[in-house]
Amino acid sequence: MKLSHSLLAITMMVAAMPALAHTGSHAASGFIHGFAHPFGGLDHTLAMVAVGLFAVVLGGRALWAVPTSFVSMMLPGGVIGFMGIRIPAIEMSIALSVVVFGAVLAAKIRCRISIAMMLTGVFAIFHGYAHGVEMPTEAAVGHYCLGFVSATTLLHGTGLALGIVLGNHQMIHRVAGAGIGIAGVVLSLS
Repeated sequence: MKLSHSLLAITMMVAAMPALAHTGSHAASGFIHGFAHPFGGLDHTLAMVAVGLFAVVLGGRALWAVPTSFVSMMLPGGVIGFMGIRIPAIEMSIALSVVVFGAVLAAKIRCRISIAMMLTGVFAIFHGYAHGVEMPTEAAVGHYCLGFVSATTLLHGTGLALGIVLGNHQMIHRVAGAGIGIAGVVLSLS
């Protein structure tokens, strides 16, 4: 895929983020809390950037399909969390996602896009669940979801942009993956 197509995809993802020009305090509270949540934990941030990097390593339609599968499956996870349905070991599962995404990058694993979509989708359920469980009671649900989806898209876009800038320097991708994976191990132990 040409660099211009990749940059267009990233631009479209960022442009899809809503403008906050005319929001009321209640709606802004929901959006702002939702948007801030993925940045509130290093585990969420690293996993979502790693998804973007992983998509670049796979190339082609993975550039949009892998991040889209993450966002698509994160929403049902958020609903499960919001409804109060208990999923055990959620923090460990989120930390494991960081380890796995890091290991995939470090080992330079190339797989079918459908497998990558399934892998990211499964882990996205856990990330979404955490977003749903931690939603403030006063937040508007729709705005909160729009917030965490927008932040997730931005983080995926950051990973895509980093991967594109790094280009075909496989050693840099591997070192980044190793760093992400090690951070995931540290996070799982804390």
